Amino acid sequence: MSGNSAGRAFIGSFTSAGGRGITAAAVDRDTGALTVLGSTDAVPDPSFLALAPAGAPAALYAVGESAPGVAAAFDISGDVPTLLGPVRPVEADAPTHLALASGHLITANYGSGSVTALPVRADGTLGAVSSVLRHEGSGPDTARQEAPHAHQVLADPSGRWVVGVDLGTDSVRVCALDPATGALRPHTETALRPGTGPRHLAFHPSGRLAYVLGELEATLDVCRWDAARGRLDVLGETPVLPEHEDGHERAGDAVRTYPSEVVVAPDGRFLWTANRGHDSISVLTLDETGEKASLVATVGCGGRWPRDLTLDPSGQWLYAANEHSGNVSWFAVDAETGVPQHAGSVEIPAASCVVLT
Repeated sequence: MSGNSAGRAFIGSFTSAGGRGITAAAVDRDTGALTVLGSTDAVPDPSFLALAPAGAPAALYAVGESAPGVAAAFDISGDVPTLLGPVRPVEADAPTHLALASGHLITANYGSGSVTALPVRADGTLGAVSSVLRHEGSGPDTARQEAPHAHQVLADPSGRWVVGVDLGTDSVRVCALDPATGALRPHTETALRPGTGPRHLAFHPSGRLAYVLGELEATLDVCRWDAARGRLDVLGETPVLPEHEDGHERAGDAVRTYPSEVVVAPDGRFLWTANRGHDSISVLTLDETGEKASLVATVGCGGRWPRDLTLDPSGQWLYAANEHSGNVSWFAVDAETGVPQHAGSVEIPAASCVVLT
């Protein structure tokens, strides 16, 4: 593998369920194929990963979804990632997601219902926690929404705001981050329909819209994003599964569906969701405005319990991290229809996420 056809992938997994930690793989961009290079278990349960932004020293960042939770930086100059500086506590339990924003690493802490900021030093290493913002509230599902459960955190496309998705409170919270001090300050909160359990959010390439995926109900909220005001407004809701397969438990049903990830095409024409339990990838088309999403197809995820979906930078290949079957599958995306076609798979025990260079 050589030239422009070569890339890198980093795959997180649950070490507590037999995973290898962080696995590095070579990517053949012509075929989508992954070839494993090696792995490291330097942090427990590195369930989500993020790459340093362009212009920063090349590094990989991971949460350790443990109690207490941790975050770590990795040097990725070799075949296998190696620790870069100390592993840092996040002063919270079970961090499930992370993002880079304004010179800081931000973690969403599911167990504690909070968001943590840690400074990223000039050499890519992490400093000690600069602030922890704790959420408040609950939802109607007493088993899953008894308290806040921050599930995802993102920098908005303008770089002005930190956006957090909280499954426990059925809301999306927007915060301001002080680049100098790392202090997080609450700004706005958008309430979603009670009981939907929002898990992850993805922005439209225009930066003017966002799509929020429910975990407790198989729904997608289409929202308008106003970066000037730091405000998210719900425009409408659409199902991500056919009506007769909507994921609700009924008498005789053995499996409930828990959608996990939402991905938007670089040209804004398509949107995909991963659906655990249903073990599928849903394909939705977006109209020219991006404000209307329509379900057009579902295809098998190539395994069981797809915890994450990742699109390669070209938009040609889609990757599913299938946790329970222990593999990562890749799919060729049809440029006309957006429907993914299964092209291959590699064994990755307890796979939880994929990031691509």
